[in-house]
Amino acid sequence: MNNKIKNTTSILIGVLALLSFYSCVPTQNAIREENKTVPENYKNELRDTLNTATVQWKKFFLDSKLVALINTAITNNQELNIMLQQIAMANNEIQVRKGEYLPFVNVYAGSEVGKVGKYTRNGAVEQNLNIREDQKFPEPLADFSVGLSASWELDIWKKLRNGKKAAVLEYLSTIEGKNFMVTNLVSEIANSYYELLALDNQLIIIEQNLEIQQNALKMVKLQKQAARATQLAVRRFEAEVYKNQSNKFAIQQSIVETENKINLLLGRYPETIDRDSGNFLETPIDFVHAGIPSQLLANRPDIRRAEYELEASKLDVKVAKANFYPSIGINTGVGLQAFQLKFLMSTPESLLYSLVGDVVSPLINRNAIKAAYKNANSRQLQAIFAYEKAILNAYIEVANELSNINNLKENYKLKEQQVNALTESIALSIRLFKSARAEYTEVLLTQREALDSKIEIIETKKDQFLANIKIYQTLGGGWN
Repeated sequence: MNNKIKNTTSILIGVLALLSFYSCVPTQNAIREENKTVPENYKNELRDTLNTATVQWKKFFLDSKLVALINTAITNNQELNIMLQQIAMANNEIQVRKGEYLPFVNVYAGSEVGKVGKYTRNGAVEQNLNIREDQKFPEPLADFSVGLSASWELDIWKKLRNGKKAAVLEYLSTIEGKNFMVTNLVSEIANSYYELLALDNQLIIIEQNLEIQQNALKMVKLQKQAARATQLAVRRFEAEVYKNQSNKFAIQQSIVETENKINLLLGRYPETIDRDSGNFLETPIDFVHAGIPSQLLANRPDIRRAEYELEASKLDVKVAKANFYPSIGINTGVGLQAFQLKFLMSTPESLLYSLVGDVVSPLINRNAIKAAYKNANSRQLQAIFAYEKAILNAYIEVANELSNINNLKENYKLKEQQVNALTESIALSIRLFKSARAEYTEVLLTQREALDSKIEIIETKKDQFLANIKIYQTLGGGWN
């Protein structure tokens, strides 16, 4: 008996040694650690932790009509609703992974009937077997069974649990993806809204300028009747009127397209966008606090998404590594079985049970497992580079917008002086023309330059609004 135990022990040790030998895992030469370092502050900016990104978008945007548009978009936007379904599927995947490392328990019930050949081992046994005295084995043979069966893979290498943790991280990643989409959606609607206000003001400027040019045209015609101007001057003034009338229709088309762009983001068919275009140039632009670069790691949804994906990729490497190790499973069952229903409940005669344990380790086809492991390592490196790129991209975006805001501020001041000077020049040129002290070309050129300067200052004001929205977005605001 002792010899049997010794032999069994020796065989078991040998098998385990063999499994251990074949379970040797190839290791990646180097796994690159991610670089989370960022500069301490932005160029030419004071080190201040006050950050506008923490302000909710409903408080950041002071225009109530814009806030109402954003509210509608967050509810109705189709792309955002698609992303919400993606989040739901990621949450379901967590439950799938969680169920994999819990025991699988099934209930079964079945019946069958069959007849074996007489000239077989089972057939010969059945012919000579009496179940009870004067009662032969039934032919054909029925079989009825009912019971419970269970199987469980022992997760000693944490493969299944790491898979579940990776699914949780992927779920969190999709949430950050949704937040990033909300940030972009809020920014896009605000951009289009201020573009629409700028177009409205450009249309007003065109109409005001047309009135001035039409009055100038009447004056030139009177001058021609008095032989103080030529037909050439009349035609040049007429051409300028036609030019601005055509520009008016171009702006009207841009207004329609911008309105429909907003309607698309709101998930609805075209309709007029409710807005207040008055006092566009006089509307103040709030100062934005950039905070410090390290705050980007916590505020930017795209950075947090990349971080979750990186952590998930590290767990995927562990899962792929665990495939080299033996898997240990337990299968068990208990139930009742009999060839007639009246015997099915007769215990212990109809009782059956089983308990099986097995150890399975890859032996021959290990190349596929090695390839999957190498791919998992490569995906982890990809995730590291993507994470570092997200941080670098965020810092550069903020730095660009901070510089843009400062330059636009100085640009706008000079544009104001240019508009004031050219507006005064219009009336001056007309007076000089009436007194024959200026040519008609000077009047035309002055009116054209004044119109261009007014259009440009509206564009500059719009760019200031867009830069303010962009810096709010790049700092990580707009999703909370």
